[in-house]
Formats: sequence, C-alpha cells, structure tokens
Amino acid sequence: MDAAYISALFGLAGAIVGGLASFSTTWLTQSAQLRERRREVERNRREQLFDSFITEATRLYGDALSHEKDDVADLVLLYAIVGRMRLTTSRTVVEAAERVLDAIVDTYLSPNRTLHELRQLARDGGLNFLGEFGEICRADLLATTYGRR
Repeated sequence: MDAAYISALFGLAGAIVGGLASFSTTWLTQSAQLRERRREVERNRREQLFDSFITEATRLYGDALSHEKDDVADLVLLYAIVGRMRLTTSRTVVEAAERVLDAIVDTYLSPNRTLHELRQLARDGGLNFLGEFGEICRADLLATTYGRR
C-alpha cells in the first residue's frame, strides 16, 4: 500500500513538473514573440518618422536653393517632425536632424542659386545635406531592430 502511494505521488509530481515545463516554455515563447512584435512596430514607426523628415527636408531644401525667405511658416512642419523625434529617437538622431534644419535655414538666408551654381554644388557634394542624417538613422534603426537601445 505504501508503494502505491509513493508511486502515485511520483506520478503526480511528474505531471506537475511536466505541466510547469510546458507552461514556462509557452510563456517564454509568447514573451519573446511579443517583444519582437513591439520592436517591429517601433522600427516601423521610426521609419515613417524618418521618411516624413527626409521628404519634407528635401522639399524645403530645394525651395531654399531658389528662394530667399525670411518667413518661418514653411519650416513649421519640419520642426514638428523633429519634436516627434525627440520623443522616440536617440539624441544623435535629433542632433543630426537639427543640423539639417540649420542647413535649410542657412540656405534660405543665402542668395538664390543659379542653375550653373547648382550643378557645381552637386559636383562638390553640397546637395548631399542629408547624408549624415541618413547614416545616423540607419544606425538607430539597426539598434532598434536588434534591441541594443
């Protein structure tokens, strides 16, 4: 009779251990999947934010090359995008975006460029005002993707 109790007790202990192992494996798997999904959502949000900034900055820079302005109304959207970046991205991304903003403002304040000046500026690499920003964004997205933030 004692052997039957011991056997039943070990059987019950085995079932509990098996159930706990199954539960913990399922919990760990779901936790990892949820973490990966959050990372993916965050990466997509940042990509859209960076895309909006690049699109608007390019539009404004092109306008600044051919128009002298002392009006900040056109820059409001770009400043708003940088404000959103402050909430979700690293300091290096925000600083790079601010340098792009400075380049656009400086270009608006400088005299209009002729087509010949634009060609020379392109040859000298002066139209690549988003290069550093793009590289910093890429590093930020990689860090977000692989959880290094």
